[in-house]
Amino acid sequence: MENKVVPLGSQYREDSEGFERVDQYNQEKIEKLSKLYKEAISELGEDVEREGLLKTPERVAKAMQFLTHGYDLDPAEILKSAMFHEDHSQMVIVKDIEIFSMCEHHMLPFIGKAHVAYIPNGTIVGLSKIPRVVDAFARRLQVQERLTDQIKDCIQETLKPQGVAVVIEARHLCMQMRGIQKQNSVTTTSSFTGAFEKDSTRKEFIQLLSANLV
Repeated sequence: MENKVVPLGSQYREDSEGFERVDQYNQEKIEKLSKLYKEAISELGEDVEREGLLKTPERVAKAMQFLTHGYDLDPAEILKSAMFHEDHSQMVIVKDIEIFSMCEHHMLPFIGKAHVAYIPNGTIVGLSKIPRVVDAFARRLQVQERLTDQIKDCIQETLKPQGVAVVIEARHLCMQMRGIQKQNSVTTTSSFTGAFEKDSTRKEFIQLLSANLV
């Protein structure tokens, strides 16, 4: 779907597939952030007046607003926009959901995949809404552990299914670019509720994650 930059005050709006992603910027915040980034670049020893850096503070300000636009989204409302009564009571899994988030400790990215499952209890949700919920929480300053729990809790509290399972695998640039500088490390977190707390259900979930069914 095409990204659009729209005038201040426009909202995330519904289209035929659900919520259309729209890049929107608060101009007052852009100006304030641009000044701060200009000062930071200067403190790092760069010439902020040279050609290549003239518009960098504004670009970074806009990038940071986009990378944290999850604060402007209500994940529960995203789910509520496409909930349907259905008797299906078997496991529903959406796996390999791309994640791009920002570590709140160093404000460096962590990138990976989320795998989300739930067992309906009379209500299902449009499949595209689960990745949108993941994105709404990921596009904030985060730690992976909290992100995992927030996705699980939102689905559990909104859909009230028999259980929810969330597994996230991610590479953290704060570990790869600085600090311990381990390039191949992957962090895995998991969180379960209800039926997924049973060994047999959790084992089925893990097996389906590993299966190449398509």
